[in-house]
Amino acid sequence: MARLRSAMRLWPLLGLLLVPGHAAAQTPAPTPVRVVVIGGLVGSGFWQRLAPKVEAATGTALVLVGSGNKEAIVPLFTQGQADLMLIHGSDEVMALLADGQAGRVTAWGANEHVIVGPADDPAGVRQAQNGSEAVQKIAASGAPFVAFDDPGSHAIVQKLWRIAGTRPPAGGWRLPDEAVRAQQIVEFAAQRKAYVVTGHIPVAYGKMQAPGMAVLLKGDPAMRRPYVLVEQPGSPTDAATTRVVSHLASPAGQADVAQAGFDRGEAWIFPVRPARAAKAHGD
Repeated sequence: MARLRSAMRLWPLLGLLLVPGHAAAQTPAPTPVRVVVIGGLVGSGFWQRLAPKVEAATGTALVLVGSGNKEAIVPLFTQGQADLMLIHGSDEVMALLADGQAGRVTAWGANEHVIVGPADDPAGVRQAQNGSEAVQKIAASGAPFVAFDDPGSHAIVQKLWRIAGTRPPAGGWRLPDEAVRAQQIVEFAAQRKAYVVTGHIPVAYGKMQAPGMAVLLKGDPAMRRPYVLVEQPGSPTDAATTRVVSHLASPAGQADVAQAGFDRGEAWIFPVRPARAAKAHGD
């Protein structure tokens, strides 16, 4: 009889354990990481290919809360609407660090700049072995070259001249950027039958195009510009954000970047540690 009474006292507890979903209700759902992403990564489909890979590897949900140019996404980040920002490494990022508005910054990938110019290529850029030789050919021919007023493109051009070990010669071959919007720079160059250095993604995916213009030089690693992950300082999702960042910086994450960066038979986004990415693939 005593055993029966003891068993009866246990029945309510056993019932709780058998109620569907009761045990799951005691386990909090994983904290999602809110992300803002520079526009080219979304416009090219890269983010849509990368995000599921990162979620599967880390068990962390990624919520895209905004995408666009830096003027659009940086305010979202500084207002605390995102835990993580994917953006080019730039003076803006350094300013956020200096102001205490950014936590850890980690390099994870890069995009590539190209030289676009008249399809008939009067300076012979197609014959150049690399970007440094190409800008020298343009200067030597006196063909017009638009000094694109974009920090990334400007930095790439200056880097090419440093590699060449010389300075661009003086002359009227360099034209100021007078395009109304950055997206019109190729059209602006086309009107002047000029060359210009710009990102490959917006040209290839239709954001910067003009009749009679063509990509004349690509594939120079010296013309790549790094992307960084910027973490929110003191974010309540620190642990989840750290999992995402750590994965993307790892060999497996770099392999994911390489896979997601390949589309339409060509690489658009490159890992910053290609050797480690290849090793993760077993290549």
